[in-house]
Amino acid sequence: STMGATNPVAAAPGTIRGDFGMEIGRNLVHGSDSPENGEKEVALFFKAEELVSWGRDADSWIKE
Repeated sequence: STMGATNPVAAAPGTIRGDFGMEIGRNLVHGSDSPENGEKEVALFFKAEELVSWGRDADSWIKE
C-alpha cells in the first residue's frame, strides 16, 4: 500500500503515512473507504462540470 494504514503510528515504513504522517488527523493523504464514499467526498470539493473523464488511448493497443 502506497498510503499506509490510516493511523501513521501503525503505518509501515516506506509508506506515505509511515514516513511523513504525524497523527491520525494530520496524515498527508486521504483515501476513501469505498467507491460510494469516494463519490460523496469528491462532491464536497468539486462540481460535476469540473470533473473530467480520462482514459489512455494506448489501452486499445495493449494485449495481455
